Amino acid sequence: MQRMKQSLLSKEVLTIVLLVAVTFLSLLLPSKIALIVTSLIFAIFAFIKPLQSVLYLLIYVAIRPLLVELNPGLKFIGDLITFILLIKLLIASRFDIKGLLHFKLFEWAFFFFLGVGSLVGYLNGVSIGAIVFQVRTFVIMYLVYYFLSRTVLPANWKEQLSWTAVGLGWLVSLHGLVEKISIRQWLLPEYWQYMPLSAENLQRIYGLPGNPNSLALIMMFTVIAVLFLKNLYKNMQYKWFLNISLVLFIGVLILTFSRGTLIAGAFFAVTYLIFSRDWKLVKTLAIGWLAAFILVYYPVNASVSFVKYLGVEAPDGTVGSLADRFGQILDNKNVDRMVSNGRVFYIKKGFEIYQDYPVAGTGFGTFGGAATISYGSPIYADYGIDLSIYFENKIYSDNQYIQIIAETGTLGVILFAVYLLAMVALFWKQRHTRFGQMMLGLWIATGVCGAFYNIWELKVYTLIFFTIFAAFAVEHKFYKQYRV
Repeated sequence: MQRMKQSLLSKEVLTIVLLVAVTFLSLLLPSKIALIVTSLIFAIFAFIKPLQSVLYLLIYVAIRPLLVELNPGLKFIGDLITFILLIKLLIASRFDIKGLLHFKLFEWAFFFFLGVGSLVGYLNGVSIGAIVFQVRTFVIMYLVYYFLSRTVLPANWKEQLSWTAVGLGWLVSLHGLVEKISIRQWLLPEYWQYMPLSAENLQRIYGLPGNPNSLALIMMFTVIAVLFLKNLYKNMQYKWFLNISLVLFIGVLILTFSRGTLIAGAFFAVTYLIFSRDWKLVKTLAIGWLAAFILVYYPVNASVSFVKYLGVEAPDGTVGSLADRFGQILDNKNVDRMVSNGRVFYIKKGFEIYQDYPVAGTGFGTFGGAATISYGSPIYADYGIDLSIYFENKIYSDNQYIQIIAETGTLGVILFAVYLLAMVALFWKQRHTRFGQMMLGLWIATGVCGAFYNIWELKVYTLIFFTIFAAFAVEHKFYKQYRV
């Protein structure tokens, strides 16, 4: 207990807690003042403590949707920290341009992919602003990888990263449970409280990220972090705290009812077990899942039913089951919706576009990506895509691969395949190590996620993925490293 107390009161932990507190206090300021104050504070801090800024960034990006909804003045903190990190690296390298411009094959493929999508989009009438927006979405979290992978990291960096994830897990879990039990009436912005939700989504926790799938992906990483720490502290340090955290995080993961994440998590676990043969992990996960159902899932659903019994008005469907959630996949009504204007519809339209533009697609900003959300698309009318039937007139392709196929054609598919395969080749070489085995599992899980989400555009996921990947790169000395 004493060592636990010392860990929780360490300088690094207290600094992150202080930064999070400053962030929430900034919500009380007028938007323009909040913009100035947070810009000064986080620019200075990022320059002085760049590595701790990355740890803070993990929390900020995860809860950014809520922060920006409450105060738009806080929306540039992430970009500002990332920019300062690159400046700090440039200075630390003493402007070693040759060293800084050394890239692996997966990076070169990524750069060419961005170039193809940008050029073709411009030639097909997409505005420069939309193209820049899309490129930024793809590249912003890679820049964190670029910084970390070329930096001398402290020996306990993975430990710091994992504890940060656990802290984030508690923050989003407790908030998510309050949201669930209060039937979305407490601790949410007013717009979120009254946001129209489909019948399938009423039962789901949206949380601080404002999206159940994003929350689920965060919880998946927090579970991985707990398992890493349990393995690290084999002398039973923090045993009870980590066990409680594991049960809580799995319970909240279940309550997101995120089918895609649960499937991806299963692929991650199976892949890791195949390579590591760490069969003790099966017991840990089985007990964790059973305890999560008994101590979190069922009590929380019972609490929601009790709150409704007390007279709180709520639509039917606020209490659901995991079995029903997966059963909806084959429900005739849900299948019809997917075919008429959902995931199946997007796939059909994507291949229709590909047939017309097989070589290089229609370019960034044309089909189901981040740029089309903000700027629209010059080709939607040509393909009978009516945005008026969608919530806020916006659609994602909900499938990273069909977006790449439609927007970048055969050339883009080849480049993105090289990006992914060159990346996994690096992990495969280290498949005899625990870290390499974990990265193989994470790569597989990411690939599965791409079939359900625009995963490489999802900032919270790519930030965590690239941060872990950077630690792997530093451990195996992919690049020249500098002391920041």
